[in-house]
Amino acid sequence: MIYLYYYNNTHKFMPTWKTKKIKTLAKAFTKIKDEHDMLKFLRDICTIEELHEMANRLYAAQLLDEGFSYRDVAKKTGMSTTTVTRISHWKNHGEDGYTIALKKI
Repeated sequence: MIYLYYYNNTHKFMPTWKTKKIKTLAKAFTKIKDEHDMLKFLRDICTIEELHEMANRLYAAQLLDEGFSYRDVAKKTGMSTTTVTRISHWKNHGEDGYTIALKKI
């Protein structure tokens, strides 16, 4: 009950995230088919830290899919259990992005 209250009330105030700029970014990602070119693009657009963080989040989602506990995922990734919980939340209640990506790799 508390979760639903929190979820419903926090999402009212979230700004729209599917902006024209984000859609253009998504289009760029989908148009680059070559892994080498994608790595170049990722390196130019993100810091090394951002790249490692995104890769680690995907790895955490993989581990959760394989049945690892939050605590085990946190140990393997170096993330806090709070971050692992957040990844699990978006994996299970988000836009299915993690599921789509994990099926393709």
